[in-house]
Amino acid sequence: MNPEDIIENIKKYVYKQFEHEESGHDKWHIERVRKLAVSIAENEQANVFIVELSAILHDLIDEKVKETIKLDILEVDKLLKMHLVHKDDRDKILKIIESISFRKNISQNELSIEGKIVQDADRLDAIGAIGIARTFSFAGSRGHIIYDPEKKNNQHAIQHFYDKLLKLKDLMNTETAKHLAEERHLFLEHYLQQFDLEWSTTEKEKE
Repeated sequence: MNPEDIIENIKKYVYKQFEHEESGHDKWHIERVRKLAVSIAENEQANVFIVELSAILHDLIDEKVKETIKLDILEVDKLLKMHLVHKDDRDKILKIIESISFRKNISQNELSIEGKIVQDADRLDAIGAIGIARTFSFAGSRGHIIYDPEKKNNQHAIQHFYDKLLKLKDLMNTETAKHLAEERHLFLEHYLQQFDLEWSTTEKEKE
C-alpha cells in the first residue's frame, strides 16, 4: 500500500469516528491540524508522512473525547499495523501522539521534529478566532459557564484563556509556527479586551 492510500484510508476511519464529536475536537479540528502540520513540515523539511498520520491520529487517545470514540495506544498501533505502516514509522507516530498534550508538559528536547510540528499545529488551532470558538464549544460540552466575575467557579470559559491559550504563543517549537502564532495570539488579546469592555459596561448599567 502506498503512503497516499495509507493516509487516505486511515483518515476516512478517523474522520468518521469524530464526525459527531461535540467538544471542539471534531473531524474539522483534525483536518485543520493535518493541513497546518503538513504545511509546517514542508517548511521545516520534516518527514511529511509521519507528521500527517500523527496529526490525523493525535486526538484518538485524548482523554477529553468520548469513550465511544477514544482508542488506547495499543488499538492505534493495531490500526496502523492493519494498514501496513512499518514498525519504525508506527513507533514514531505512537510516541508523538502520546507526547504532545499540553497537560503532559513534555520537554521540547524529548520531541522529534515531527512531534514538535504536530504539537505546534494542534496548538495553533487552539488560538485565534477558531481557538476562541473551540473554547466555548468545549465549555458548553462540559456544562461550564462563559464567565464568573465573582470567582466562585474557575471552571468557566474565560478562565481557560489564562490557564492555557495565552501561554501557547511562547510554547511554539518551530519558527514557522512562531510566526503564525503571533497574529492569532494578538486576536486573543483583542478579544479579551473587548469582552472585558462589554462586561464592565453591562455591570455599570446595573448600578
